[in-house]
Amino acid sequence: MDRRRRGSNRPTEASDGRRRTLTRLLAAPAAAAVTGAIVWAVARFGLEAADQTASVVGGTVAALSLPISLLALRERPAGPDAPAGAAGSPPGAGDGGGREWVPAAAVHPSLRPPASPLPFRGRADELVVLDELLRGAGGLGVICGTGGLGKTTLAAEHARRARQDGTDVFWVRWQDDLTRLADDLTRIAQALGLDDGSLLEAQRGEAVLVDVVWEQLAARRNWLIIIDNVDTPARLSTDADPLASYRGWVRAEGAGLLLLTSRDSAGSVWGPRAVLVRPDPLGGDDAAAVLCDAAPDAGSHAEARELAERLGGLPLALEAAGRYLATATSRYRTFSAYRHALEAEFDGLVAAADPRAADPEVARTLVRHTWDVSLDQLHSDGHTLSRPLLRLLALLEAAPVPRSLITPDLLGRVIGEAVSPAALDAAFAGLDRYGLVGTPHTQALRSGAEQQEEDGIVQVVLHPVVRDVMALHVPGADSAAWCAALDAGLTAAVDDAVTAGAAGRPVARLLAPHLPALLERAPTAAFPAARDSVSRLLNVL
Repeated sequence: MDRRRRGSNRPTEASDGRRRTLTRLLAAPAAAAVTGAIVWAVARFGLEAADQTASVVGGTVAALSLPISLLALRERPAGPDAPAGAAGSPPGAGDGGGREWVPAAAVHPSLRPPASPLPFRGRADELVVLDELLRGAGGLGVICGTGGLGKTTLAAEHARRARQDGTDVFWVRWQDDLTRLADDLTRIAQALGLDDGSLLEAQRGEAVLVDVVWEQLAARRNWLIIIDNVDTPARLSTDADPLASYRGWVRAEGAGLLLLTSRDSAGSVWGPRAVLVRPDPLGGDDAAAVLCDAAPDAGSHAEARELAERLGGLPLALEAAGRYLATATSRYRTFSAYRHALEAEFDGLVAAADPRAADPEVARTLVRHTWDVSLDQLHSDGHTLSRPLLRLLALLEAAPVPRSLITPDLLGRVIGEAVSPAALDAAFAGLDRYGLVGTPHTQALRSGAEQQEEDGIVQVVLHPVVRDVMALHVPGADSAAWCAALDAGLTAAVDDAVTAGAAGRPVARLLAPHLPALLERAPTAAFPAARDSVSRLLNVL
């Protein structure tokens, strides 16, 4: 192939030489004629008349030169085999086919990291971990957690700091296309010194491209590559070579840091050498600062903190609130007014529906729809119970839920079909994998004995905004049936706790916050039974 290409260039090179020689031969007499005419005119008529003569002669020569220029352009070679201009210029640059490379190059996105218009807040501990990874032996890191936690923002801040320190930084947006990722990583390896000869060997089949690229990444230090939004890590690999085998395009053997962001926090997916960074929601002061940055005229830091606590420090919800408050035409312009309005208008303020949400790239940026991206992925992976399970949990109060309350029978009555214990376990595991449920943190108000007892009980908790949003998704026509099934499950759980006596006390404490809603929902005929359940639970406590 190379010999054919070299041979085909010889006529082109010869024609280039003939064209240049012809241009010189024709241009030299023309230039001499112009110069001679100007000198003669100055001597014969004076400077003013010479200027007029030069204009006439120059115009005549220009007209005569036009066919020569057209001839030269016509004979200039075009296309991919045309000689390149300066070293490193695009194919065809500076010749008749100078723009033929543009359509192909236009599909390549920028490799620069995104910039944020607002100050970065919080995440000091996470940044320390990422910096240690980058400055250490390199390898593979994953920023993982539920949607809306600000994983991309954290990665972008790490990238900004790394660039300031002189690190070569590259940003790739995952698009569910392994071919595009391979192309991006190959371009990055070239930017880091991969020579054309190694690529040519891969093109000829004498080497494997992914190995060639990673050999270069292993040989060169001081780089950071970020692949953002890898929410479908299974598509990074094949059945024969899962991602955790580190044989594909994601590996843990680079001399720099390969950093991914993902909603999938399963360690088994990323492999034993991946370092997982799991950011929590922002703390009170940092979350308040995010609101104050976005809407500096909406109130005090203390008022912003109260609103931030209502939103659970979730960065995506904080950004939505900040944008709303910063809009001059909004009905509510202060942190306090917005916080009070949330009780009646949560769906219209934080969780407004959007007709563009069918596009996953849009859905991930919207509070109401961002968790649907994860639930859709779980459904496509076969965890079809995860969505109704999360909605059922959202009907409970904002307090830890004993895992024993959610039985296969309860979920089966909600969805109208039989549910096996194994399927329910898989649904819980899927929600935990994507950060949609968590375990409660230690509460300082509990006594040491109570904490020890409850630590032995499996519990789950929802982020307050996740809970509020998912409760909106319970089908309106089915909400009464869902609540009736849930109340029956609560009553049965109380009976079990009462029967267990002192041993049932830890579960009884966990059930207590959810019982006032049982009384509120109970119809008149069922109210005495609900009241008796609460009374019996109080006796246990």
